[in-house]
Amino acid sequence: METWRVWELVLPALERRFDVLAPTLAGHAGGPPVEQFTAEVLADEVERALDGAGFAHAHVAGNSLGGHVALQLAARGRARSVVAFAPAGGWAADDDSFRELLGYQAELQRQMRAFAPGAAAMLATDVGRRRATEALVVEYEHIPEELIAHELLGIAACRAAQAMIEHGLRHDWALDVERIACPVRIVWGTEDRLLPWPSAAARYRRDWLPHADWVELDGVGHCPQIDVPLEAAQLILGFTAP
Repeated sequence: METWRVWELVLPALERRFDVLAPTLAGHAGGPPVEQFTAEVLADEVERALDGAGFAHAHVAGNSLGGHVALQLAARGRARSVVAFAPAGGWAADDDSFRELLGYQAELQRQMRAFAPGAAAMLATDVGRRRATEALVVEYEHIPEELIAHELLGIAACRAAQAMIEHGLRHDWALDVERIACPVRIVWGTEDRLLPWPSAAARYRRDWLPHADWVELDGVGHCPQIDVPLEAAQLILGFTAP
């Protein structure tokens, strides 16, 4: 339910080397509207954004749901490489913990809508900033207060949240991995509270992408690009060398 600004802290490093497109996913606050949510709609809209920017192919980075979308783009032949931070969809076939996660997401949005009017007061204290970020990161002191507030309001305003949650409960998160021909790096923080390592990566590690370049980040949470932005940028740049 985040916006493009979840990548803000790594963009300066990436923009020194590349032209960067950082779209907000469809149905999210500031992203393209979604009339009917399907397994393909998020990747469809990112492809349209790539086309609009004149990118036939791109090095693609994504986190969580965006990591799964990045791998979908690779299967469509649009990625020169993929760096996926804790991509969603990797639960083992007999692991129902994704239902608990999606339930948490629904409750999170409900809370954010209730807290939105008082977001500034909540983030004025260290305790408030810690509570607002604890699901996503281990280190939070370096994150600008304004960026935290923006992302909280973005969660509250994510229009397609309920449709995505309902779809996620029905969808088997299938991925056409046989069509992925580009290099793939998968990065996972050992302190990920949303998609716990290694259980939430089981299908990627065992069935789908066992030969990917796997990187474990000790003591890092669900969003390395916010938690450890310099290291996250290096992990992307180091995988995109010509």
